Amino acid sequence: MISKLGWRWAVLPAALGFVLAGQGASAQLSYSSGQTVSPAYEGWEKDAAGNEYFVFGYMNRNWEEEVDVAVGPENTFEPGGPDVGQPTRFYPRRNRFVFRVPVPKDFGEKEMVWTLTTRGSTEKAFASKKTDYFIDDVVKASETGALGAGSSSPEIRANKPPAVKLEGEKARSAKVGEPVSLTVLVTDDGIPKPRSQGGVGAGVRPSTQVRPGQSPAAPGVVTTPERGTVNRAYIPPTRVTVGKTVGLHLSWIVYRGTGKVRFDPAQVKAWEDTRTGANSPWAPLWVPPPVPPDGKYITTATFDRPGTYLLKAIADDGALLGMDDLTVTVTGSTAP
Repeated sequence: MISKLGWRWAVLPAALGFVLAGQGASAQLSYSSGQTVSPAYEGWEKDAAGNEYFVFGYMNRNWEEEVDVAVGPENTFEPGGPDVGQPTRFYPRRNRFVFRVPVPKDFGEKEMVWTLTTRGSTEKAFASKKTDYFIDDVVKASETGALGAGSSSPEIRANKPPAVKLEGEKARSAKVGEPVSLTVLVTDDGIPKPRSQGGVGAGVRPSTQVRPGQSPAAPGVVTTPERGTVNRAYIPPTRVTVGKTVGLHLSWIVYRGTGKVRFDPAQVKAWEDTRTGANSPWAPLWVPPPVPPDGKYITTATFDRPGTYLLKAIADDGALLGMDDLTVTVTGSTAP
C-alpha cells in the first residue's frame, strides 16, 4: 500500500494488504537502518463541536533507526505549510494516528498534501474528505489492534480516550546531561478491560500435557491440534489486523528534536514493534506495567545535546490515545 502516490487507508483494504504482504514475506527483506519513511493519511474525523480534522501517521521501514527530518522542503504541507504541527522525529515501523490538522473552512473536495523526503526519496500522502476516508474511535481501535477488522462491541463504542495532564510548566529549560523530572497524571474510564492479544494464538487452550519429570506448562505454552504443545509466541497471527495487548500505559516520545533523550524508566514503545520480547503492546507475551495507584507517572528525561525538544506524553488504553506536550530548551553541558 506504500507508493509514490502516498497512503490512502480504509480499514479492510489496509488489513488485507498486510495479510498479502505477510504471505509474501519470503520475498521481502527487513532492515534495521538505512531505509525510507512514508507519510500516511489515516482519514478525516469530526469532533463533538463539528470541527473537522485530517489525521496522519507514517511508516518508517527501519526496525531500529529513528529518522529526523526538519520542517521545510523535505517535510512540508500544502496548503497551510510548511509547518502544521507534523513530527520531525520518525520512530521505526508503523505509527498510526500520530497527529491531526484542522480542515480549512470551505475546503470542499480539495486535497491537503504532506510531502516527506528521506534518503533522496520523496513520497506524498493525499488527504481529502471523501466519504470512505471518514474515521471514528471504533475505526481507530480496529486499526491499532484492539479489535479485529470490521468488528465492534458496546464496550469499545463507549470508550473515551485517557486524559493526560502534565504537572508543572509546559516549557522548561535544562542542561545537557541534567535529568529533568516529569510527572503526568493519567485518568481513564477503565475501558477496554485489560486483555492479551487476540491475534497471537487465538482459539487455543493452555497446555495440560505434562511429560514425566516435567513441571506444568508455563502460561505462554499452548496446545493446538495442528502443532501440539508449543510456545504461544511461535503461533502465527489468526487475524487480518495487527494484534495488540490491551492495558493502560504511558509512553514519552521525542516528537521534535535532533538529539537523543534517555527516559528513565525505559518507556513502553509507542510504535508497532511486533518482535517477541519487545517492550511493546504489539509484541507477543507483552504485559502492561502496573498503573500507579494515584495515576501519576514519574519519569526523568536526560538530553545528550543542546537544542529545543518537543516531547509528548502518550497515554494508551489499548484502543485510544490521550496526549500532552512539553517543550524543553537544552543548553550546554553541566559543570564537571
